[in-house]
Parts: sequence; structure tokens; C-alpha cells
Amino acid sequence: MVETVVLKVAMSCQGCSGAVQRALSKMEGVDSFNVDLKEQKVTVTGNVKPEDVFQTVSKTGKKTSYWEAETETNTEAAPSVTETKTDAAPAVTETKIEASAVPETKAKTAADTAEKSAVPATPGSTTTTA
Repeated sequence: MVETVVLKVAMSCQGCSGAVQRALSKMEGVDSFNVDLKEQKVTVTGNVKPEDVFQTVSKTGKKTSYWEAETETNTEAAPSVTETKTDAAPAVTETKIEASAVPETKAKTAADTAEKSAVPATPGSTTTTA
């Protein structure tokens, strides 16, 4: 029988959500799952028992509880990862990462690189150049 289990899981970073994803991807009977880092919400669908899902996620060391109410919120900007196991290759999972889940990085300028690579001279030392 296909069940949907919704858990509240204390996750503070991508590493935490990755640990939960790895544990769920190894669990038998899981058809798909969604890990929502911003909402601290994990949704698992498949031929699974709620207690088994709870135990599997708890073993990651993250504080886990059942989601009290199934209230939908606007999660457009929330970084989330959805995985679906495929029947063609049972050992392979498909991962979809929303663009908002990828952090923006500041591009380094030549001046930034030059500043960091410059070695300050110590007092009393001499520098020779060829």
C-alpha cells in the first residue's frame, strides 16, 4: 500500500539534508521523497511504514518528529531536492535541484587575487629582483 509520510527534521545546511537524502535513497519501498531545507520538511512516498521512515531519518542524528499538520505554504524560493527511484535502474536515483538551492558566489577580480597573493616584506629584509 502506498503511503505518504511527512516529517519535521532539524537540518541546518546542505550537508544535513544530504545525510537525510542518502539514508532515504537506501531505504527499501521508497518511491520518491522531497527534502525541503527551508521548511525543515521531509516527505516520503512509497510502500513504507511511517515508523520505519521515522527510524531511518532519526538514525542520521537529526532531531525528527512527525509533521503535525499538512498545511501548504508558498515554497517557490525554498531550496528543495526531490528524488525519484526509477524502475529501469533500481540502484540509480534521479535528483532535481531547484535553481534557488544553488548559492550565488562572488566572482574574484584580478585585484582580489593580487591582494591575497602579495607577501608583505618583513622589516630589515632586502628583496632582490633579476
